[in-house]
Amino acid sequence: MSAEVEFTIKNLDHLLQLWTNTYNNAHKPDWSHLLPYYAEDIHFTDSVQEIHGIKEFSAMVNRLTKRSGELSMYIVHAIQNGNLIFIEWEMTILFKKTRTSVIHGASRLLLNEKGKIAEQRDYYDLWGDIFDNIPGFNKMYRRFMRKTFG
Repeated sequence: MSAEVEFTIKNLDHLLQLWTNTYNNAHKPDWSHLLPYYAEDIHFTDSVQEIHGIKEFSAMVNRLTKRSGELSMYIVHAIQNGNLIFIEWEMTILFKKTRTSVIHGASRLLLNEKGKIAEQRDYYDLWGDIFDNIPGFNKMYRRFMRKTFG
């Protein structure tokens, strides 16, 4: 009789090991080792989308993989308080046909009672961090943002 493998987040170090390996497999993102640690009813939100369920989450990470030439993650800071984990990160991404961009962000993860990621909320300024790498346009964009939003 074979024992079923238990995919639970054991502690913060375990999560960070899984998390950073996701983005550093020959600089091509690969979530296959991490997806089993997400709950079936995962609720994911970022500045672009809101997703419910592991099928939709898997489809989203596969789309990102296809769009990315390279992707790596540097963990700036991480902290855990019970079932709540907060990670500050810098993601370096090379979208096809663009220059490399560094996106600064943070993720709030909530683990369920089984130790799986039940909620993930990513916070970042996608357009600002990408536009900052486009010569000429970067200054126009930042001027527009200051003028429009203070």
